[in-house]
Amino acid sequence: MSEDERRIWDDRYSSGDYQPRPAAGPFLEAWIERLPAGRALDVACGAGRHAMRLAEVGLAVDALDVSAVAIDMAAKEANRRGLDINWVVADLDHHALPAGTYNVITVIRYVNRSLWPRLVDALAPGGWLLVEHHMKTDADVDGPSSPEFRLEPQELLEAFGSLRVLFYEETITEGDRPGRHHALERLVAVKEG
Repeated sequence: MSEDERRIWDDRYSSGDYQPRPAAGPFLEAWIERLPAGRALDVACGAGRHAMRLAEVGLAVDALDVSAVAIDMAAKEANRRGLDINWVVADLDHHALPAGTYNVITVIRYVNRSLWPRLVDALAPGGWLLVEHHMKTDADVDGPSSPEFRLEPQELLEAFGSLRVLFYEETITEGDRPGRHHALERLVAVKEG
């Protein structure tokens, strides 16, 4: 990611365009009680709502984001809640992920296809991967305007075919704004071994 792109994200958080949400999204909440114990990685954590939820259920969390502003906001809120999370400002195009380390990895609405094989490598045997991304659709939905940041149907199944899939769906759900919707592709998968 370029320095200009990093600045754009810092500016979005600084300006208030990305207000922190107090609760984790419904996809993570649906699976939170079934996740294995141990270490978790929240990729592109933003203001940290998913990282904080993972920590609340006892996981040791590493939370990565390119925006120092977002990480600062997240760390302050985690401290207020009494949560111990390892917050890391990182460009995921270049940040090394330790192999075989994480029992849980979450990637919620961050598309970086070149990162996907590294996520599989970073999973410990028996580790769970939860991925939710916007997908391409003809429906009038919110989300990224660029097709580069939307998935093709079944793209997650193809990308993570080496894992055992526990859950997969393509769905249109209620959006964050009243009367608006999101087209989403969701996957929960486990690394055998």
